[in-house]
Amino acid sequence: MAEPERVLGDIGSKLLFENDRVRVWELRLEPGAHSDIHRHDLDHLLVQIHGDKIAVIPESDSAGRYNDYMEGDAAPGNFVFVRRGGIESARNTGEQEYYELIIELKD
Repeated sequence: MAEPERVLGDIGSKLLFENDRVRVWELRLEPGAHSDIHRHDLDHLLVQIHGDKIAVIPESDSAGRYNDYMEGDAAPGNFVFVRRGGIESARNTGEQEYYELIIELKD
């Protein structure tokens, strides 16, 4: 029996802005919640706004730099540049709502 085709979700919870150069998403996760599995087709910046802990769960076929489960403390005001290619989901492993902006950089 064939595996069902995987359906990928959106990068974030809500698309806030888009033009010909950037796309800006917000990601909001309540404690224990996780995002859809999604693929990053563009290089992007993650900007942490609120929360205490977050985990990234890469898929086995992820082509991103990070291929292992990662969990860490959130640091509001922190930002990270990430190259395209990752297929993953995020999970709020903390006790506070997690909120970040994802700024995709179009070619």
